[in-house]
Amino acid sequence: MMNKRIIITASIFGLLAVIAGAFGAHGLKPYLDADKLEVWHTAVQYQFYHVFALLFLATFARTKNSLITASYYFFTFGIVFFSGSLYLLACRDLIGYSWLVYFGPVTPLGGLLFIIGWITLAVAAYKTKAA
Repeated sequence: MMNKRIIITASIFGLLAVIAGAFGAHGLKPYLDADKLEVWHTAVQYQFYHVFALLFLATFARTKNSLITASYYFFTFGIVFFSGSLYLLACRDLIGYSWLVYFGPVTPLGGLLFIIGWITLAVAAYKTKAA
């Protein structure tokens, strides 16, 4: 069941990353300066990296493993916090919410969740018995 949840989550985040990438390249380009477009692009990149990480997790999720479950949540919330905050920060002036500048500390929190997710995945792989 966890395998199915991971694949569905990865599919949704993958779909959203494609939409966000196209929107940034075509819809936002006339409205954002180069620096903000680069921030948007970074958000899309890291979202995609971790979509692939989630899909890889699904290969381990066939057995009940609390470390894989933890890694799933670290990657999922990492995407929301890291990429989500960068999307908002890139567009804060465009949407007129200057208070979004306070979301800045959320980005490194998302990055930390990514790091913990990768460590958890490594430990899970290490502990998995070879077939």
